[in-house]
Amino acid sequence: MDILREYLDITIFSLLAFMAFLATWFTLERLLFFRKVQVANYSHQELLTVALTKNLTTISTIGANAPYVGLLGTVLGILVTFYDMGMTERIDTNQIMVNLALALKATAGGIALAIPSIMAYNGLMRRVEVFQSQYQAHQDNQH
Repeated sequence: MDILREYLDITIFSLLAFMAFLATWFTLERLLFFRKVQVANYSHQELLTVALTKNLTTISTIGANAPYVGLLGTVLGILVTFYDMGMTERIDTNQIMVNLALALKATAGGIALAIPSIMAYNGLMRRVEVFQSQYQAHQDNQH
């Protein structure tokens, strides 16, 4: 239990930081790619869709799972708090409340990551839809 108590925060927040890095990296990569897209260069709409949606699944997955990573940190933090309560002969309600409040920070971190990730994913998917419509309009003009 000492190892869990010692490394819980650093593990959960390192994982959330890594997820945030990936979400930011892939979002920026997609935005830069979208600036260069020319729908006329694609021979088929499905090839365009494959190119446009690259890495979007990762962004969506991060947005969907970040709250669960935070929740895992909170549950483990509460577990440590209850364990510590059971191991002491004296119950200090102030310390219990502080520990429970600190355990909730992991959930807050997960939610704080999820919101911008899902917003980025939705914004990027809207751009994909616009490119697909532009491709279709371009194809209709060709015929």
